[in-house]
Amino acid sequence: MLIIGQGLAGSVLADTCIARGLRTAVLDVPKEGRASHVAAGLVNPVSMRRTVLSWRAPELLPIAGAFYREAGLRFGKEYWHPIPLIKIFPSAKEAGEWRVRMNDPEVSHYLSDEQSQDPGLKRVDQPYGHGQVKRAAWLDVVGLLDAYRKWWKEQGALHERTVEQADVRSIPNGVEVHGLSAPWLVWSAGPFKPMTGLVPVRGERITVRLPGLDLGVLVHRGGFILPLGGDNYRVGSTYDWDNVWSGPTTEAREELLARLRKLLLRTPLEPDEDTPFNVVDHWAGVRPTAIDRRPLLGRIAPHQAVFNGLGSRGVLLAPWCAQHLLEHLLEGKPLDPEVDLGRFA
Repeated sequence: MLIIGQGLAGSVLADTCIARGLRTAVLDVPKEGRASHVAAGLVNPVSMRRTVLSWRAPELLPIAGAFYREAGLRFGKEYWHPIPLIKIFPSAKEAGEWRVRMNDPEVSHYLSDEQSQDPGLKRVDQPYGHGQVKRAAWLDVVGLLDAYRKWWKEQGALHERTVEQADVRSIPNGVEVHGLSAPWLVWSAGPFKPMTGLVPVRGERITVRLPGLDLGVLVHRGGFILPLGGDNYRVGSTYDWDNVWSGPTTEAREELLARLRKLLLRTPLEPDEDTPFNVVDHWAGVRPTAIDRRPLLGRIAPHQAVFNGLGSRGVLLAPWCAQHLLEHLLEGKPLDPEVDLGRFA
């Protein structure tokens, strides 16, 4: 199997291929704007906007958790971090709607109105209280991708070569690229390979130092605050469909800081509303999102396929999608119509 791209999708697919005993090579040159190296890695089984289950969450969540835990065991490091997700209610109406949704048997297994005793929540403005999403987690995407890259380099399975469509040559029963041949080539190039149904979206996030906050839960209200350990917190994220390749912007940075100021109660040591936060880093990446927010899987030519369109839920989607695509390519099983890229034909 030849895989173009070593973002989250390409890495998960390559690992799944290797687990099947397939001879696998990954071709990748890191590019500015790659989303996987910016992603917060959040896994949330509930769509916060409407308080409904995200697409196939009960099926996908255990597959994802098992996959990333196994990867952690292989590399001797934990990348998958279960964490309580605290939904801050912006109004009494939303607080009431949350409790109504808790009576829905489809979603109730993932919701709770139990009040968290996390000490950091004392600094979070929550006049209408909060609810909890159970079975949320975050994945250290960058750490995992770096571990994969190092491992595959040592095995001679990663080749730092740019691949264009013109570089792909058909051979009997397969394809050849830069002297490498295989029965299948899969494009996992994210937004760097335009295709029908794919919409690139720029997302930005910042990392800030907040000494003394002592927050140990993931907080969500419009955006999120994710504790990374020590005094560091990741804050995100933004969505922009225009000028997606512009990189980090002042406007997005100020938007994220404004969310943070609105969410956190100030202390006597912070009397000035304009007191600057200590921003450690500011990143932008281009998410490969499908028009209908479903993955894009399938064949595009003899012996060529696509694994793309995972968007902001890539951590949850990737392990199941990788299995599903390989079952289609290697065993002839039909693709689920909801992920078949043929739906845009």
